[in-house]
Amino acid sequence: MARLADYFVLVAFGPHPRVVLEGGLDLTPASEWNQAPAVESQRGSGEGQGRILQRFPEKDWEDNPFPQGIELFCQPSGWQLCPERSPPTFFVAVLTDINSERHYCACLTFWEPVETPQEAARAEDSVGREEALEEGGRAQLSPTALAPAGQLFAPKTLVLVSRLDHVEVFRNSLGLIYTVHIEGLNVSLESVIGNLLTCTIPLAGGSQRTISLGAGDRQVIQTPLTDSLPVSCCSVALLFRQLGITNVLSLFCAALTEHKILFLSRSYQRLADACRGLLALLFPLRYSFTYVPILPAQLLEVLSTPTPFIIGVHAAFQAETQELLDVIVADLDGGTVTVPECVHVPPLPEPLQSQTHSVLSTVLDPELELADLAFPPPTMPTSSLKMQDKELRAVFLRLFAQLLQGYRWCLHIVRIHPEPVIRFHKAAFLGQRGLLEDDFLMKVLEGMAFAGFVSERGVPYRPTDLFDELVAHEVARMRADENHPQRVLRHVKELAEQLYKNENPYPAVAMHKVQRPAEASHLRRAPRPFPRLDEGTVQWIVDQATAKMQGAPPAVRAEQRTTVPSGPPMTAILERSSGLHANSARRLEVVRNCISYVFEGKMLEAKKLLPAVLRALKGRAARRCLTQELHLHVQQNRAVLDHQQFDFVVRMMNCCLQDCTSTDEHGTAAALLPLVTAFCRKLSPGVTQFAYSCVQEHVVWSTPQFWEAMFYGDVQTHIRALYLEPSEDQPPSQVGEAPVHEEPPSALDVASEQRRLWPTLSRVKQQELVQKEESTVFSQAVHYASRMSYLLLPLDSSKSRLLRERAGLGDPESAANSLVTSSMAGSVADSYDTESGFEDAETSDVAGAVVRFINRFVDKVCTESGVTSDHLKGLHVMVPDIVQMHIETLEAVHRESRRLPPIQKPKLLRPRLLPGEECVLDGLRVYLLPDGREEGAGGTVGGPALLPAEGAIFLTTYRVIFTGMPTDPLVGEQVVVRAFPVAALTKEKRISVQTHMDQFLQDGLQLRACTFQLLKMAFDEEVGSESAELFRKQLHRLRYPPDVRGTFAFASGAAHTPGRAGRVPKDKGPSLRTLSRNLVKNAKKTLGRQHVARRKDSSPSRELRGQPPAEDQEDEISVSEEREPSTLTPSAALKPAERLTLSSLVERACCRDYQRLGLGTLGSSLSRAKSEPFRVSPVNRMYAICRSYPGLLIVPQSVQDNALQRVSRCYRQNRFPVVCWRSERSKAVLLRSGGLHGKGVVGLFKAQNAPSPGQPQADSSLEQEKYLQAVVGATPRHADTSGRNTLSGFSSAHLGSHGKWGSIRASGRSGGSSVGVDVGSRLAGRDMLGPPQPNGAPPDPGFLRPQRAALYIVGDKAQLKGVRPDPLQQWELVPIEVFEVRQVKASFKKLLKACVPGCPAAEPGPASYLRSLEDSEWLSQIHKLLQVSVLVVELLDSGSSVLVSLEDGWDITTQVVSLVQLLSDPFYRTLEGFRLLVEKEWLSFGHRFSHRGAHTLAGQSSGFAPIFLQFLDCVHQVHLQFPMEFEFSQFYLKFLSYHHVSRRFRTFLLDSDYERIELGLLYEEKGDRKAQQVCRSVWEHMDRLSKKTPMFYNYLYAPEDAEVLRPYSNVSNLKVWDFYTEETLAEGPPYDWELARGPPEPPEEERPDSSAPQSRRRVVWPCYDSRPRAQPDAISRLLEELQRLETELGRPPERWKDTWDHVKAAQRLEARPDGRGTPGSLLASSAPHPRRSLGVYLREGPVGSTLSLSLDSDQSGGSTASSSRQAARRSTSTLYSQFQTAESENRSYEGTLYKKGAFMKPWKARWFVLDKTKHQLRYYDHRVDTECKGVIDLAEVESVAPGAPTIGAPKTVGEKAFFDVKTTRRVYNFCAQDVPSAQQWVDRIQGCLSDA
Repeated sequence: MARLADYFVLVAFGPHPRVVLEGGLDLTPASEWNQAPAVESQRGSGEGQGRILQRFPEKDWEDNPFPQGIELFCQPSGWQLCPERSPPTFFVAVLTDINSERHYCACLTFWEPVETPQEAARAEDSVGREEALEEGGRAQLSPTALAPAGQLFAPKTLVLVSRLDHVEVFRNSLGLIYTVHIEGLNVSLESVIGNLLTCTIPLAGGSQRTISLGAGDRQVIQTPLTDSLPVSCCSVALLFRQLGITNVLSLFCAALTEHKILFLSRSYQRLADACRGLLALLFPLRYSFTYVPILPAQLLEVLSTPTPFIIGVHAAFQAETQELLDVIVADLDGGTVTVPECVHVPPLPEPLQSQTHSVLSTVLDPELELADLAFPPPTMPTSSLKMQDKELRAVFLRLFAQLLQGYRWCLHIVRIHPEPVIRFHKAAFLGQRGLLEDDFLMKVLEGMAFAGFVSERGVPYRPTDLFDELVAHEVARMRADENHPQRVLRHVKELAEQLYKNENPYPAVAMHKVQRPAEASHLRRAPRPFPRLDEGTVQWIVDQATAKMQGAPPAVRAEQRTTVPSGPPMTAILERSSGLHANSARRLEVVRNCISYVFEGKMLEAKKLLPAVLRALKGRAARRCLTQELHLHVQQNRAVLDHQQFDFVVRMMNCCLQDCTSTDEHGTAAALLPLVTAFCRKLSPGVTQFAYSCVQEHVVWSTPQFWEAMFYGDVQTHIRALYLEPSEDQPPSQVGEAPVHEEPPSALDVASEQRRLWPTLSRVKQQELVQKEESTVFSQAVHYASRMSYLLLPLDSSKSRLLRERAGLGDPESAANSLVTSSMAGSVADSYDTESGFEDAETSDVAGAVVRFINRFVDKVCTESGVTSDHLKGLHVMVPDIVQMHIETLEAVHRESRRLPPIQKPKLLRPRLLPGEECVLDGLRVYLLPDGREEGAGGTVGGPALLPAEGAIFLTTYRVIFTGMPTDPLVGEQVVVRAFPVAALTKEKRISVQTHMDQFLQDGLQLRACTFQLLKMAFDEEVGSESAELFRKQLHRLRYPPDVRGTFAFASGAAHTPGRAGRVPKDKGPSLRTLSRNLVKNAKKTLGRQHVARRKDSSPSRELRGQPPAEDQEDEISVSEEREPSTLTPSAALKPAERLTLSSLVERACCRDYQRLGLGTLGSSLSRAKSEPFRVSPVNRMYAICRSYPGLLIVPQSVQDNALQRVSRCYRQNRFPVVCWRSERSKAVLLRSGGLHGKGVVGLFKAQNAPSPGQPQADSSLEQEKYLQAVVGATPRHADTSGRNTLSGFSSAHLGSHGKWGSIRASGRSGGSSVGVDVGSRLAGRDMLGPPQPNGAPPDPGFLRPQRAALYIVGDKAQLKGVRPDPLQQWELVPIEVFEVRQVKASFKKLLKACVPGCPAAEPGPASYLRSLEDSEWLSQIHKLLQVSVLVVELLDSGSSVLVSLEDGWDITTQVVSLVQLLSDPFYRTLEGFRLLVEKEWLSFGHRFSHRGAHTLAGQSSGFAPIFLQFLDCVHQVHLQFPMEFEFSQFYLKFLSYHHVSRRFRTFLLDSDYERIELGLLYEEKGDRKAQQVCRSVWEHMDRLSKKTPMFYNYLYAPEDAEVLRPYSNVSNLKVWDFYTEETLAEGPPYDWELARGPPEPPEEERPDSSAPQSRRRVVWPCYDSRPRAQPDAISRLLEELQRLETELGRPPERWKDTWDHVKAAQRLEARPDGRGTPGSLLASSAPHPRRSLGVYLREGPVGSTLSLSLDSDQSGGSTASSSRQAARRSTSTLYSQFQTAESENRSYEGTLYKKGAFMKPWKARWFVLDKTKHQLRYYDHRVDTECKGVIDLAEVESVAPGAPTIGAPKTVGEKAFFDVKTTRRVYNFCAQDVPSAQQWVDRIQGCLSDA
């Protein structure tokens, strides 16, 4: 029995501590209110405070002290006076005391008048005071409102404090007391309150009690049947009505996962109900955090507490909850739930989420199921609100039963006596439910509520309730009902009935009789205030009742205790197939067979099965099978094996463990733990090695949670055995019901039985059992200390590798109680990928770390298991001794194990080396591990698992080479080679490897190369750390030599030419070097000097600006031009050394190309042929003006050499504009330069006023402008005003919206008087100066003349910002946005990782690869380059010259000008031309190959920048789109891509011609020396290879004359270059041709018997074989066949090129018997290539003509220039007329026939071929003849008939062997060799005719 009410309290509006007026009314001066804090006044606490007038009983109950703070909770919004009477209010607040006991405070508040007439007279004195009344937003009372007529009312509250939750009884009781007062009933208030305080009711058990308070009232109180089930009345149903299903589910998940929840409402009772409803939903879990359904205003700071809570706050304070960032706010009045962004509430696992949602919607809206019925039933029975409440709770009860199904199978009972100690194995529960990845359940299991659930409900012997029954017996029903909504609903209703009955055991009895006040009674003036009660009377009534209770016997409630049923074993919540590794019975059979072979000693058989076993062990069932099979082979806890058996068993164990997570949720490590201490081998007498020393490399052993779960599991087993032992020889009747079952009782059953018997045992027996249990736990703790030391101490304790691998051992913090999350995150691979923390770990002590780890474990488990402190101290003493003993044992094992004969390892395969390549480090044994490329490891395409491979890593002066063989024996004896040049290394990273082979692997190394190779390797155990470190150091030394002379290209020739320094003749080398150095010195000296000499040659005719310079103009910084012959003298005055330099320069690629383009020669330029617009200037022959330019440059004829020095200063790196190409058709020129210097730009463009003559830059800027004028003047069509304003045609759509030329955007110009018009609108042909004229012409013809600019300057947008256009409009600026080199580097790094990932992708498949490819933005950069190039090509093609002036002029500028020339000039698309283009634009014009390739130590920090590779990729994209325009093949581009970084050749070394001359490289290949040296130029090497093999040649080469290419550049049109993705593991990269010779032929004696039929088929594996070599194209095959035949015939084989040229010549002759046909028809495709050029064309517009750039599709328009050009193009011939040799494929039937010649000609035997494909009959002189002698077109044949012999016919054949073929032109007479063949021919020909 319990008291209904503990305390009755009367709380009134009390005096404020500051001001008390006479008459007792508390008023604070207004001035003080204003000083009160703003928050305080908002909360309404400025008026007064609660004051307890009386409380009964006055003394605290012993079992229940009086709760503090009641006066705050009575008026949660603050104590305020009210200007009018309000009706009484009622709500129940909940207070929680320090013992987590909840006190329910029922509060009934009413209002009483506070002013008396005497106080009204004094109201005038209180003018200036305010009443800030704000509760619920009431209007503030001004001081004038306190008029004498005004009346104020003060609140007074009756409070009932109880530990029971009977809301309605409290409401009725307090209402009765109020009624007695207000209605003046003739009943003593003291007696009513006394009766209330002495009323007692039963706690639970379904009883009912009628109570009366002595005022003629009667109430019936029903107690619930089970007190563990919460009582909810209608609160859950109301919560769903207010918030809806989704919101309530969200709050439910938030409460379970320990988030902060805040309810808002204007009703206190609603807040209390909502909190109560949410708690009812959480059953069977109890909420154990802060729970305050109604929070007073003064305590709002509680909301910022860091712990979770469920709190209700009045809606008036909503504003103050806005700042809470991590609180979920549920607005009950608005029906919303707001979850902050930073809070993640995990949803229920599927399918439970959707199932629960659907059932809830059916319960809340029963008509939902019938809404779509054609004939719905007339009425639907609707549940009452109370019943609906129980139905909703039933849904959540089912949900918990489904979530926690089988939880009792994961309980570990650690102690039974004196009190049960129970632990829950969370990892096993999650693993078996298949919910490892589920965030929701993981957080629930880690929460406080679940910990309470385990300790409360885990007890095996206790009263059970509805949830226990449900989770034990109804699980099968719930699974069966899943897909049947009606059955689910029926089950819900059944459960709801039980819940309803629990709350209302006697539903019929509701005989309440309680007086209520009359309506509106609160408005009547009360006869008097609530009286002061007589304490003595009330206390006397209470004392009387207490005395009576003491005399009565205590009511003991008989609890129905029983064994809690465990229910069926758990199943996965959603059956997920394990996909690839689903274990069939066959797989398990393989595992069993392999193990039996091992133990029977059949090692060969076992070895064959091992790979299949290792694959099968990926599956859970196979791992379980393995542990079971191994257990069978252990006798008496020991199994001694021989060495081979031991290795097999250890390898299988390691394979099992490597997929184990740190928590071992599937129990694999738990099952193997006893086995690793059982299997052993004898190393020598007295020394035994156990398997645990070989399986330590797994993260699970260093996870404290794993050891705890294992420990508790073993303790449970031993304690169960402890109580089962004595029962075996007792009759079953004494042991209870357990032996009746066939299976032995579980530990929980045993514990339940023991708890039942416990009260009946004697004190001594109880003590004995407690000691036995404690000693069991203690002995297990000792045992586990040993076990842990076995698995944590490494075999070689001197190596502290263990510490850095096991994060949990080194520091105490990391072994925190994180069950799954943190331990899974700290997997080994991640934990030490970075190199941080190695040093600290290595200095610490292994033994100490292990002792600390074990001590922490022992502390935790022993404290939880109730081991005494003495025993615990003893354990702490023992642990260091256990560890030390084990270390001593291991030392002997380690010593002996090193004496074992090493396992026979495969022989090292030595790689082939190039001439001059030397081995620096001989093979270090390594394992090559699979990286992210799937093909090598079998992958999605299937195929062999070539990786991991076992072999060795070699370091040579040129390459890093791995050679080895796959570890998978199923692959066979395949050699795996992966190599890359040392110079290509971009990143080297230490890694740690978790892969387990036969041996243990040490640390690994990951090497990444810019040739798209990755070596991810783990060093073998025999490779010491010193060797690995030496390898790294040597690799680093070779990768970054201090000087370029240390590279392989130089070092490889050292042996052949020892005196390298002396090779260059003394008079040449030094003269070149010293001369150039002296020149540079002189140039620097003269910079300081001021020359007063004026320019003598600047005649007005040369001044393009039209005005001579000012007389006093000084050249402050010019080199002394005329007086220093070293720079500017004509050839007659050149010194001999300079003439030698010039003659060398003339032989360079630049000059050869200038000559070809007709830009002049040095001789003609020196004689100043005035007719030529451009000349070759030797001004830079000593590299004095610009070191990165070539010696000879093309400049306008009119510009003097001495002016160039000044012009160059305006440009970055002195790279002033020079001509590099001229269009043969339009004569427009392409120029290149560096970007403009800031100074130059200011001087040239920006200055609004002309610079004053004294300014130093003035002359340079003028010279620069003159220079541009000279360029314009030298362009032949600069004066052509034919009305073609080229760039105006770029419509704004192309410039902006499609992102094509979004970079050519508006750039504001600093205009003078006129408004500046941006480039974008100018280009778009629009104008902003004024309204357009009616005919659409621009308003100001002077601004935008219909004429083309003669010169376009393509510059960086940022550089040209604010630039003023040329006033004469002869040049125009095209600002574009280009990417910087750092962006290219970043993009390339991402591309490397996308194409060659270091580890397998998280989500396999093409999606992740494509995503990472897109992230790299590599193709976007290619797109941009092609786009800019196409723009420049268009401008040049339309006759305008273009100057490309980007960055420093040696990266993107080089890419663009090279691409422009390639697209515009077919010559550069030949083998010779492309070489010339690269030599001219990349080598001579100073692309910084050494700097960008980081060739030396100096460039190490800058890293690799793939500028040249990007250019080659662009060429590859164009090649793909125009395969017939290039003489070279794709392999040619790959070869250059590989070798421009390989440093094998000297071609791509150093940064400019100047540096190459300094090193004596540029001209050393002349004369006799050339024969002595190794081939050092990549071009020579390629020439030699080209003579031997056609690999660089493109057979499809059939160029159109003067074809300009315009490729598509959209990213969708671009392809990822297969250079980035393909590899050949059979022989390594195929670009060192001497090494890649294919597989060797088998020796004669090994060849199979030739009589047996031989298959010529061969398996070609992806990523292993080279497909082009395994299956060459038809032409290559024929050429090879031809060479082989010639060799067999003893003839010297003809060169392939000569053969190919003969074939082409013959093809041309045959292709045009009638004189028609074209050379272009050779090898042309039957359908022309989709496009030869891009649809970019000139369209005539209303004003001049406009250029329209369409980069997306071909434009169709007959009038356009492009399409007319295309239409005029000659048609290509069909595919089959391409190639006629004797082996041609199109031969339907062939043989010898005699043919009668024309009139008077004899019969002749010819070889005839009938060709169905071409529908013709051809004849040749003989069978092997390749030249066709004649063709009969079958389309012209009219008939085939038998013929007759004529004169001269063969005599030996019969008459029937003759036949005639009649065509429209003539009759052909034929004779076959015999009659059957004649018949065959006639049939075949007629068959052809009928087919047609």
